[in-house]
Amino acid sequence: MKKKKSIKICIVVGTRPEIIKMAPIINYCSRKKIKYFIVNTAQHYDYMMSKVFFDELGLSRPKYNLDATKGTHGEETAEMILFIEKVLHKEKPDVVLVQGDTNTVLSGALAAVKMHIRIGHVEAGLRSFDERMPEEINRTLADHMATFLFAPTALAKMNLLRDGISEKKIFVVGNTIVDAVCAYSEVKHVPLCHGVCFGLHFPKGSYILATLHRAENVDVKGTLRQILKGIELVHRRFGMPVVCPIHPRTQKMIKKFRLSVPQGVKLIEPVGYVHLLHLLKNARLVLTDSGGLQEECCILKTPCVTMRLSTERSETVNVGANIIAGTKALDILKSAETMANKRAKWQNPFGDGKTSERIIKILLGKLG
Repeated sequence: MKKKKSIKICIVVGTRPEIIKMAPIINYCSRKKIKYFIVNTAQHYDYMMSKVFFDELGLSRPKYNLDATKGTHGEETAEMILFIEKVLHKEKPDVVLVQGDTNTVLSGALAAVKMHIRIGHVEAGLRSFDERMPEEINRTLADHMATFLFAPTALAKMNLLRDGISEKKIFVVGNTIVDAVCAYSEVKHVPLCHGVCFGLHFPKGSYILATLHRAENVDVKGTLRQILKGIELVHRRFGMPVVCPIHPRTQKMIKKFRLSVPQGVKLIEPVGYVHLLHLLKNARLVLTDSGGLQEECCILKTPCVTMRLSTERSETVNVGANIIAGTKALDILKSAETMANKRAKWQNPFGDGKTSERIIKILLGKLG
């Protein structure tokens, strides 16, 4: 009987959500002694900040780190392609794994496809159908370059088939975010926010959580003003404090536009993933423009209001866990009123927490 050869996997990350969603795959490879290495472009953070995330999630350190230039999309992408290409030339992996829709994903996929190295796209097939979003361009291009498309749901698979991608390349495996939530939501080794949250005394269900960071929201003065007003209206309507881990970009633009943080909003520093999960789990309601938080709220049974015009996580809306409010203040308030008293009877559409195992087993079966 012919012995299967071992494979070498390159895992490319660069943003906090990518590190979180690739963490279950990294940990599974470590447990099963599968050969892999991590390339970190540090797209959102410098090396030291990224190091904190790896430590918090108990991950092995990246073998290669780039301190990416914070320039235009083109400058950032070009720098990352050059960096990743040199790594791939040296390491010669059997497959490059990328996750999601960032410039890191596009760069990793482009570098690999030009060198005829197979690409696995984790969380393939998501579509907002809004091509004004750079993320929509990135994920669509990555899907068309990928050898293995790991779709989280049947809806994502349908999007890929509509794009003309061969069904033979598509594998519906669930979403690694479920693996991550299962692994980290019960972690007890760091101070948690049960009862006391960063010096703020908020019992379970007595506060609203808000996050805001997307360029199309915070870089436009009128849009940012409307969202802040909407958050203020929600605070007044429910009489609850709104806890907001403030994103550096949002803080910068509030100051630039000379806007005020609404009364009732408690700004805190950005939090680690374990803290974030406990904030999500204990909130009465979440107001966000994040893609990942829509999924996490759905998994943790916390009602979500998405302050955007569209979403690529339409499964969360379909099951009743999420509502797309838009960015007008009154619409945000009405959506919050709709979701706040909703009973969390929805089913999680993103899988059973074994997605990382399925992905690696598929790769071993195809390449080993």
